[in-house]
Amino acid sequence: MKTVIVLLAALGALSAIAATPGDARRGRETFEQTCTGCHALDRPKVGPPLRNVYGQPAGKDNQFSYSDAVKGASVTWDETTLDRWLADTESVIPGNDMSFRLNDGTKRADIIAYLKQLSGK
Repeated sequence: MKTVIVLLAALGALSAIAATPGDARRGRETFEQTCTGCHALDRPKVGPPLRNVYGQPAGKDNQFSYSDAVKGASVTWDETTLDRWLADTESVIPGNDMSFRLNDGTKRADIIAYLKQLSGK
């Protein structure tokens, strides 16, 4: 019985950590350190502009020439899809051109909060 209680407490703690919202201020700093080599907010670079990406369907910004995989994807960028994307792009859209992994869940949440704030959502 004690083992079950300990396991339930651990699962509850993990759920609370996973549900912790990101911090947009830290997200801006992390975005600038991690993402700006390939992305800008308002113009294409190696990757598409990201100011209004949150809440938008993947591959639909006319300013950027996306891979066929991204153009054909039926993904809308929200907390869940962006978190999965930043952790492992191939798990969301196989065959895309972005090879990137951010293993730190807190940093992913912060970047997502920043992108969400920029989109006004």
